[in-house]
Amino acid sequence: MNAASLSATMLCGVLLDAWLGEPRRLHPLIGFGRFARALESGLHADSRGRGLMAWLLAVLPLSAAAWWLQRNLFAYSFWLGAAYATFALYLAIGLRSLDEHAAPVAAALQAGDLAGARAAVGRIVSRDVDALDAERVAAAATESVLENGSDAVFSALFWFAVLGPVGAVLYRLANTLDAMWGYRTPRYERFGWAAARIDDALNLIPARLTALTYAALGDTASAWRCWRTQARHWDSPNAGPVMAAGAGALRVRLGGAAPYHGVWETRPLLGEGDAPSADSIRRALGLVKRGVAVWVLAFLAVGWVGWWYAHA
Repeated sequence: MNAASLSATMLCGVLLDAWLGEPRRLHPLIGFGRFARALESGLHADSRGRGLMAWLLAVLPLSAAAWWLQRNLFAYSFWLGAAYATFALYLAIGLRSLDEHAAPVAAALQAGDLAGARAAVGRIVSRDVDALDAERVAAAATESVLENGSDAVFSALFWFAVLGPVGAVLYRLANTLDAMWGYRTPRYERFGWAAARIDDALNLIPARLTALTYAALGDTASAWRCWRTQARHWDSPNAGPVMAAGAGALRVRLGGAAPYHGVWETRPLLGEGDAPSADSIRRALGLVKRGVAVWVLAFLAVGWVGWWYAHA
């Protein structure tokens, strides 16, 4: 799969996501989630080794199948391979889904419907939404957009660009297992260690590229200042740069105390400038969308320059 075809299928995958959104029914990740839960049920123990074994059994066979399809479909027919690559990326990214989940929060806040805003934001964050006022609802949604822009969109694009469809598949499966097992709870502290650390490794480069993208497309000076001074205080090594740079780029104040399971947890402050609002949610969505457009156009330019040199 050469750079030109890779960049073209990336564009097609992004456009397909914009057109269709995530499948409402029969999404492959639903089946994968059930498979992962069955593995966890059979293999769970307070052991890092067991957790790593479960991760390998969940991810490697499916990634190997994705690699086999990538290799053989392109060898058989370029168009069949391109269709497979487009569909694989479409299933791996969630740009339209991000908008569909965050925009209703902004709309409810704009209308003064705090109960509706709380219900909408409760679908995308794990904190106790009934304890949130309008400003904290807006902060939760804005933070979710910035962080999930990295996890659900830019990282999938990055691994697709590096490895093709198998990269997008491997990343999405690993990210799903982190969402299922990567918690610091008594059940998952050791069993989920591998899932959390592998996801951290896979996001190490794309998270920082995402932060650079946010900085370049927003208030660059503020984004760089917040990234440099605030990111290291966040508990996640990848979410810190993404959210600090994103908050700075938007010039909005995020982070701070948030309620989880009946307890208010102290979190570092992020960003600077205005208090979060419905507008900050919409601007965060716009920042992610502009970033995706820039990435796709950049990959297209690289791909077609490579094609031109190869055929000159």
